[in-house]
Amino acid sequence: MDEVIADSLTELVRRYNATFGTQVSREDLRGRHLEDCVPVDHRDAVESMLDATFFEDLVPLPGAQDVIRELSARYEVFIVSAAMDVPCSFDAKYRWLRRYFAFIPASHIVFCGDKSIVDADYLIDDRARHFDRFKGRPLLFSAPHNVDETRYPRVASWEGVLGFFDAMNTHAAAQIEP
Repeated sequence: MDEVIADSLTELVRRYNATFGTQVSREDLRGRHLEDCVPVDHRDAVESMLDATFFEDLVPLPGAQDVIRELSARYEVFIVSAAMDVPCSFDAKYRWLRRYFAFIPASHIVFCGDKSIVDADYLIDDRARHFDRFKGRPLLFSAPHNVDETRYPRVASWEGVLGFFDAMNTHAAAQIEP
């Protein structure tokens, strides 16, 4: 969910800059997470910024709603969040999903700690650690922190996700035709 369908990084950077009077930007985070590039004595504060209110008003990433709606008309789509990383986020994340992705059935929203429990063909995620034990095909969603990750196929946007699945369908159809 975070940094794949919801722009959580913009809110985290906004909160950090407001709290500490700094000017950290997304570009400053190329190849690392915010907590990796702030002073050690700020790390607990960064973690505490991820409270229940944090997830309430995040903006969906461009194209996420339209592309996921289109894909859900063709495939069985699940929204999977490693919400156990921030246990206070369950309610807020669920309300956010109902507001922006009401077309996804509640039965297709999975809050977990280890995404490998989901038996799916594809997992679109910004964190490569979720691919380690996943049995399907990984698709890395580009984010500043994962720019140096090269082990997985990558998409830079939701339009790229749609293009990936359209290409998969075209390739599959070409193999079926005599």
